[in-house]
Amino acid sequence: MGGVDLIPAPQAVRADAGEERFALGDAVRLEVGAGAERAARWVRGVLGAATGVEFGSEGAAVVSLRVDGELGPEAYRLTVTPERVEVVGGDGAGVFWGAQTVRQLLGPGAFRRAPLPGGGGWSLPVCEIADRPRFGWRGFLLDVARHFMPKDGVLRQLDLMAAHKLNVLHLHLTDDQGWRMEVKRHPRLTEVGAWRERTRVGLAPSKVWDERPHGGFYTQDDLREIVAYAAERHITVVPEIDVPGHSQAAIAAYPELGNTDVVDTAALGVLDRWGVNPNVLAPTEAVLRFYEDVFGELLDIFPSTFVHVGGDECPKEQWRESATAQARIAELGVGDEDGLQSAFIRHFDRWLAERGRRLIGWDEILEGGLAEGAAVSSWQGYAGGIAAARAGHDVVMCPQTQVYLDWRQADGPDEPVPIAHVRTLEDVYRFEPVPPELTAAEAAHVIGTQANVWTEVLDSARAVDYAVYPRLSAFAEVAWSELPAPAERDWAGFEARMRTHYARLDALGVEYRPASGPRPWQRRPGVVGRPKEGPPPIV
Repeated sequence: MGGVDLIPAPQAVRADAGEERFALGDAVRLEVGAGAERAARWVRGVLGAATGVEFGSEGAAVVSLRVDGELGPEAYRLTVTPERVEVVGGDGAGVFWGAQTVRQLLGPGAFRRAPLPGGGGWSLPVCEIADRPRFGWRGFLLDVARHFMPKDGVLRQLDLMAAHKLNVLHLHLTDDQGWRMEVKRHPRLTEVGAWRERTRVGLAPSKVWDERPHGGFYTQDDLREIVAYAAERHITVVPEIDVPGHSQAAIAAYPELGNTDVVDTAALGVLDRWGVNPNVLAPTEAVLRFYEDVFGELLDIFPSTFVHVGGDECPKEQWRESATAQARIAELGVGDEDGLQSAFIRHFDRWLAERGRRLIGWDEILEGGLAEGAAVSSWQGYAGGIAAARAGHDVVMCPQTQVYLDWRQADGPDEPVPIAHVRTLEDVYRFEPVPPELTAAEAAHVIGTQANVWTEVLDSARAVDYAVYPRLSAFAEVAWSELPAPAERDWAGFEARMRTHYARLDALGVEYRPASGPRPWQRRPGVVGRPKEGPPPIV
């Protein structure tokens, strides 16, 4: 790449062989065109803080930010001469992604929160870069339901996403083990549902317990701040409220939401262990009205087109035993319990569509027939995504065997609590989101890809860092760059570029898993570190 070690790799780079560079000096004149205002605020606030350079209206050196719609969505062109830096984006997002590339070209020091004493001499290599993303949905799922992450930690994750040109934060807000969104019409969802008495350490058959209570939630103002912070970085926050399974925290708060004719739901607490849970929502009109209240407040906070409703891992045993559920099957004429779940999802598909939104759910929403207009997050391998794409539905590919970043990165007794199988940095780099068996028309329904981190055994910001990085850096390149087939990818070249990128992650305070093995704080077999606080927020 002509000595330009960028991640994700751009589409095309021309770098001069000579030593000419663009020197920033102490002050830079920042020229800002219409539509580039967010990128300009980021340059002044973040690059200015890191370099000590004043990006204002004075200066011999010039950085120009402007929009040219002919380049296309999120595309950008970066031109660096000895006198001038020009970032032209197809839209505001394209300008912002071009600014992220400028940051990488400045060197790892530009990723610090403040300049080092005696620093300075900031410069860029003379070059020209033309770039655009492969996918419009380049996502990262953060599970804040199993282990709560305070607001500052979520803002930090948004900064890390922006540094990797990822543009969708899928925020998993509810599950059996916790409810994290304030709902004003139903306050017990957080008064009761946001807290559990204790937590199993590791998966079954672990008999180790953390006896401390765990919990927390986001106020609606917290969530609005997260959404606004993301929008400044051209990131969309897609919220998830999981129905009808993964709902025990809600049932603990409001027992009438459960299948009261087969379970003493009043005796249920917020779940303190992991795994698929039989306590699911009752398929009644009252429950639908309750969740319409929830989604109504959610739509006031999150402007995203897509709203995720979960739909995964919904055992049907209680519905089979419930006279109320069986009567509901007969009333709706849906045939069986799979049809009942489909009717539940279809209800919210229509409800969201009437309000100008689109439903997306895990691939189990295919069971019993997929709601028209719904999109699918394909997590159980590729099969669900293939079926959905062939039926004309949009798909986000996130197969667990490829891009579940809570899966361990290596074998060995020094690794944290193990989850599933080993998936290395190279495995993620060789992930291909579009299955080769799809036709071109079917493949067009793969609107993007997403890496997921579930937090059953990740109980701190440090633990999340260790699980996610550096693999999210590899995923970001898969999501952004036009790469060859997996077997033909330049793994050695990526590894070489990562040597530069590790220094950027270090500057950002990311406690990634280094290539040489666990960090010292991880070296207790089978235990995840439990610091009182994680790393500070970054920008």
